[in-house]
Amino acid sequence: MPSKKTVKGFDNINPNVFFSAVIVIAIFLAVVVIAPNSFELLTKQLNDWITTSFSWFYVLSVAIFLLVLCYFAFSDAGKIKLGPDHSTPEYSNQSWFAMLFTAGMGIGLMFFGVAEPIMHYTSPPTGEPETIAAAQSAMRITFFHWGLHAWGIYALVGLSLAYFAYRHNLPLKIRSALYPMIGKKIYGPIGDSVDTFATIGTVFGVATTLGFGVTQINSGLSYLFGIPQSSTTQIILVIVVSIMASISVVLGVDKGIKRLAELNLVLAVILLLFVFFAGPTVYLLQTTLQNTGQYISNLFSMTFNLYAYQPNGWIGGWTIMYWAWWISWSPFVGMFIARVSRGRTVREFIVGVLLIPTGFTIIWMGFMGNAGLFSVLHEGHASLITAVQQDPSVALFEFLGGLPFADASKLLATVLVVLFFVTSADSGALVTDYLTAKTDQSPLWQRLFWTALMATLAIILLLAGGLSALQSATILSALPFTFIMLLICIGLIKALRMDVIKMNALQAARTTPYAIHTPRSWQQRLSLIMHYPHTQEEVEQYIESTVAQAFASMSKELQRRHDLQVKISPVEHGLQLRVDHQEEINFIYQVVSRETQPPSFLGETEQDEEQKYYQAEVSLREGGQNYDVMDWTQEDLLKDIIDQYERHLHFLSVVR
Repeated sequence: MPSKKTVKGFDNINPNVFFSAVIVIAIFLAVVVIAPNSFELLTKQLNDWITTSFSWFYVLSVAIFLLVLCYFAFSDAGKIKLGPDHSTPEYSNQSWFAMLFTAGMGIGLMFFGVAEPIMHYTSPPTGEPETIAAAQSAMRITFFHWGLHAWGIYALVGLSLAYFAYRHNLPLKIRSALYPMIGKKIYGPIGDSVDTFATIGTVFGVATTLGFGVTQINSGLSYLFGIPQSSTTQIILVIVVSIMASISVVLGVDKGIKRLAELNLVLAVILLLFVFFAGPTVYLLQTTLQNTGQYISNLFSMTFNLYAYQPNGWIGGWTIMYWAWWISWSPFVGMFIARVSRGRTVREFIVGVLLIPTGFTIIWMGFMGNAGLFSVLHEGHASLITAVQQDPSVALFEFLGGLPFADASKLLATVLVVLFFVTSADSGALVTDYLTAKTDQSPLWQRLFWTALMATLAIILLLAGGLSALQSATILSALPFTFIMLLICIGLIKALRMDVIKMNALQAARTTPYAIHTPRSWQQRLSLIMHYPHTQEEVEQYIESTVAQAFASMSKELQRRHDLQVKISPVEHGLQLRVDHQEEINFIYQVVSRETQPPSFLGETEQDEEQKYYQAEVSLREGGQNYDVMDWTQEDLLKDIIDQYERHLHFLSVVR
């Protein structure tokens, strides 16, 4: 068990990662402050080039991530636990869901729940705007952007980190996901570079969200209390949110982030139910169900739709931007999900992370988005469209203004936005601290440092007008990290495949039978199983003598006592025992000479590198069973034949 003693001073920081990240952030900040317009223009041009040249790569990569996760969930790898086999989940399902949801995209749902469907309704990728078809398309696209693909990106990174950290005792850092490819080099410059890159992306992502998010909080306060929308107000809000996040960071995951996340979820459900009952209830049920069906039925075609035959720039401004944004956030969200997922199986993790948040997202977007569209389509509230086009941050408050108890619902929405930002900031600081520290027992100053840095970064960029540049830089970071995620896929496949092989081998392994009449000592058993290697002549001689005699004894007993037809016949490189069951499936037991690779840790295998070695392998009707009976006695073999025959009779009973 790791020590729970908190390290003091600077002893716990990883200087290569910590100082590299701080220096890069400082340089970026200086460039943005000195020449904000030039830097924003450069990042915009780079983003346009990446969107044009690599949109196909983003689309293909995200599809691969989802397919890999589905493969893990439905294969034997799904049974493997994220931790030792005896481990149990650290958090209840309710707490787990609340934490991964609020850290993942809770704030985004508040910001875009009403705004995005309206924007797609007025500016669809194809077809006429502001029609019924455009409204249906808007909801389907919104589900697509916030559904399985987004959570698939988070789930892949989270699964990799949780698996290598809790199953293989590697650090809970992005570098650990590359262990199957580069081995212990993860502890060197390559690993430091990967963690530095992830740290910078996390800081930029949280700072950008903090900066843009306070504009929505400011909008809510303006609607409620007439507080002016200004830089001064927004800076004060950044400070307040950061102080609240610092308190949560000090309290830790269990007392701070967990409880705050659960409160977030409760308040979000209350707001959702209010919109559901105060709005067009039956209409929301009908449209959300229809939208869900359209989303599921069009999932495959939407996944690979690049609008290649209808180039209008829409996919770059929406789908590709979203995929890049989720990828840039995946180190942060993935690591946080991994941190709270110890003890769950791979299948439970994938199903939970993919389906539960996606399901809630569909309900949220379905109710909020369709309620907003209903007010435009059927109640003539064109002011909502105007408000969204002028400032998307006010969309939620403009929409709530048309419902009963508008002031109360706006106040609840504002509180929710604040709390979602606090959970994003505190979990971001926690993850960044993990990435830059040697252990997870950091001193208090180290955890608070990153909260203060992200707040400072947001404030300076609010004043300098560089938030758009920071957002562009964050999205730019997604391209190189996409390559890292593809390597993560390869590493996970290799590692989980080996774990599955080991799991199946342990379940199917056959041990040397315990002889009844002439029991072996433990030293004799050890000598027997460590006796490698054997030549082909030795194995064939063993089959012709000991195996043949055991088969003969079994045949005689089955024919004499049970009147069964038994046939012993030679097969290629071995001998076969066949028991005839007439109308039912016959029992077949073979011992054959198979070439094998002897263990490299046994010194005698090094005597002749060109020599081929063999084992006496048991093969049933289904094929080779991958265990060796060489040097077993007749009694050992007879006991094994009885064991396999008993399994065969049980199989026949089940079939009947």
